[in-house]
Amino acid sequence: MTMMKSNFYRSAPAWGLGWAGVLALLLAGCTARQYRRTADDRNYQIIAQTEVRVLGQTNAFTIDTAYSHRRPAEILPEELINDRIRTNRRVLTVEDALELAMANSREYQRAKETLYLTALRLANTRYNVRGHIRPSSVTTASASRDSKGHHVSTITTDTGLEITRLLTTGGRLTVNALNSIMLHYSGRPELSFSRVSGSLVQPLLREFGRNNPAVEALTQSERNMVYAVRTFALYQDEFALGIANDYFRLLQQKDNIRNRYTNYLGRVQATQRLEARAKDRERLSDVDQARQAELAARNSYVNTVAAYFTALDQYKIRLGLPLSERIHLDDAALTAVEQNGLVPVALDPLAAYHLAVSKQLQMLNYIDQFEDSQRAVRLAADKLKPGLTLAGRAELESRRPTDYARFNADQVATEVSLQLDLPLDRLPRANAYREALIAFELDLRNFTRRLDDLKNDIDRGLRTLEQRRLNYENQRNALLLANRRVESTTLLLEAGRAEVRDLVEAQTAQIDAQIAVTAALVDHQDSRLQLMLNIGALRTDRPQFWLQDHLAGLGVAGASPPESPAPPDQPVVPPDQLFDH
Repeated sequence: MTMMKSNFYRSAPAWGLGWAGVLALLLAGCTARQYRRTADDRNYQIIAQTEVRVLGQTNAFTIDTAYSHRRPAEILPEELINDRIRTNRRVLTVEDALELAMANSREYQRAKETLYLTALRLANTRYNVRGHIRPSSVTTASASRDSKGHHVSTITTDTGLEITRLLTTGGRLTVNALNSIMLHYSGRPELSFSRVSGSLVQPLLREFGRNNPAVEALTQSERNMVYAVRTFALYQDEFALGIANDYFRLLQQKDNIRNRYTNYLGRVQATQRLEARAKDRERLSDVDQARQAELAARNSYVNTVAAYFTALDQYKIRLGLPLSERIHLDDAALTAVEQNGLVPVALDPLAAYHLAVSKQLQMLNYIDQFEDSQRAVRLAADKLKPGLTLAGRAELESRRPTDYARFNADQVATEVSLQLDLPLDRLPRANAYREALIAFELDLRNFTRRLDDLKNDIDRGLRTLEQRRLNYENQRNALLLANRRVESTTLLLEAGRAEVRDLVEAQTAQIDAQIAVTAALVDHQDSRLQLMLNIGALRTDRPQFWLQDHLAGLGVAGASPPESPAPPDQPVVPPDQLFDH
């Protein structure tokens, strides 16, 4: 029996320590994914609740990617290297490009993660500031040898519960419960006790209520979450608009390539006709001039093709696609824009300005941030007050050493104190208050500058939109004239009544007009959608949002019904009338 007891106590420490380590590793491995899921559920809920409160709606939001549910150690460089050289082929519509960009764009993913991290910081602030229930359990297994050479094995379990609450008055209530059990394998009796304590700290003058730093930290964190949701929603519209605009710019380049190729073929035909007639009717110098124009047209075509594929590669990068993928853009989108025509914008500058300050998400952030600066002045003024703090504490502990389940209410230890902090050293606080006032004046000036910048963006946007409308109409008329000019000059040249240089000039004017018409159409659409974004009216979640009239249904005060636009050939206003005000 003695030998068996000795062997047991010699093996007990190793057994206890070993199983404690194994249990810790198992818990860490089994719950890591659960911890992640819990964090995601909490943070996604914060985002969804804030979106509903701020935007009136919410969408499915996740920061997961194709690699998110894999172990980092499993993702090898070779896999990523091979992934970037895959050779898929696809035809992209604008809608496809938007969907791919939101799924694969690195910039868009980073914007989502920024919003998620803001929600995570808010969750941490709520936990640390507003209050929490924090359970704890620590088990320690140890082995030692006493002075008589006896092995001693001990397992100590400390379990506790901390409950804290931040009161609306700025006070903090804390309740702690601790239970400790110590087991000795050496045969000594176990030692156990429990303790319950509570404390309250309540400012009465300075830092009372909403002026309390903890309350302010929570308030600012909640407001930062609102700012982040607005910023991300605005980024979504900016991102979608950028992807769509880039798509149409690429279609414009494709149209440019076709026009330049047609122009090149026309130059070739002109050269061939002149060469056939050079034997008896045309001068050799005229043939050389036509061939020179042909080579220039060929060179322009080659350069335009190279520029298009360079731009297409940049577009792939923005979409997050491998450069090795072959993508083809659908020209039907540009045809639809041409058939849709120029969408009118019946909005005067003042109505646009009022719409922007009430709907533009970035401007709403600026307005709220100005309120933050006002609140900072109030907090600095509160620091000038004397500090008067009420503190109370109560503690009750069980009887030692073993009766940890019984408490004696008559043995409650209590303490109440009142602390007065007079602001005798006024210089630092007075300077801090004055600094807050100066910072507020700076924020005020920055806010008015942002209002002026917004008004400037709107006024310039409206002027640019009208300018590009007139440009488009002018270029359409110029193209009609250029086409007629090429036809008539070709006939005159064949009749011997025109020079070769006349045809060269007519063809050059024709290709320039063809390119300018498409450019003017895309420019007008770009300006209109950017103006809608600036005034907060753009809704990129609508189908084919680039074709939509985003002012329809808003009921904007000051907006006049659509009128027939002024014709491009109406008399222009003389400078004296422009400046005579």
